[in-house]
Amino acid sequence: MRTHIAIVLAAALLAGRAFAVDPPSCAVPDNLLFVDSSLNRVTAAVSKQRRLAIAVLGTGSSTLTGAEGPSQAYPARLGDALTQRLSNVTVRVASQTKAGQTADMMRRNMRDLLNSEKPDLVIWQTGTVDAIRRVEVDEFRAALEAGVESLQAGGADVILMNMQYSPRTESMIAVGPYVDEMHAVALQRDVPLFDRFAIMRYWSDEGTFDLNAAGRDIGLAQRVHDCLGRALGELVVESGHLQAFVNKANR
Repeated sequence: MRTHIAIVLAAALLAGRAFAVDPPSCAVPDNLLFVDSSLNRVTAAVSKQRRLAIAVLGTGSSTLTGAEGPSQAYPARLGDALTQRLSNVTVRVASQTKAGQTADMMRRNMRDLLNSEKPDLVIWQTGTVDAIRRVEVDEFRAALEAGVESLQAGGADVILMNMQYSPRTESMIAVGPYVDEMHAVALQRDVPLFDRFAIMRYWSDEGTFDLNAAGRDIGLAQRVHDCLGRALGELVVESGHLQAFVNKANR
C-alpha cells in the first residue's frame, strides 16, 4: 500500500472567486484513509457494467450554503473526482441530506433510498446530531448496526462517515464515544469507515486549514469539501479494487 497520498486541489475558480495562490495540498496519511474492507458490489458494478451509482445519506454537514453549494459540497466533488479518475465509467452520485437527523431517523428512510436510487454504494454520514442531542450511545450503535444491515440486505455496499472536526466545538460536544462506536460497528460489519473527524483534525494540526474560520469563510469550506470528496474517491477506488479502471494519466 502506498505510504502516503497527496490529494492536490486544482487551482480553479470556485463560486466565482479566483484564488490568489494555488490552494494547499491536503495530504492524508494512509492509516487515516485506507482500510482492509472491500466494496464488492462496487467492484462488480464497475467491472461488469462500467457504471457506479452512489447515494450519500447525511445531515447538514454534508451540504454547503448558497447557489453554488450543491456543486461544491463533497458529494458532488466525489462524483467529479471519480469521473476524472475512472476511464469509461459512468458515475452518478445522488445526495439525500437533511439537517437535524439522528442515525435512527435516517435508518427509517433507508428502504426508500434503496428503492429510489438503487445505489451500488451508500455513504452514510452520521453521528453529529446524535452527539449534539446526547443520544444514548447504545441506542446510537443499535441504529448503526440496523442501518448497515438494512443497506447490505438491500444490495448496497456501505461506507460509514463520521462527524466533521471543529476545534471551536471540540470542548462543547462530547463526540468521542460516538466516534468510537462508528469505528467498532465498521470493524464488526466489515465496512469501510471514512474517518472524516480524524482527517480534518490532522489537517487542522498540520496547519493545512484553519478550521476555526471554516464556519465564516465559504471559500475555505468549499476547499475542505473538495479535499473530502477527493479523499473519498481514493477510498472508493482502493476498497473497490478499481485500480485497473483508473485513467493512466491519473495513476
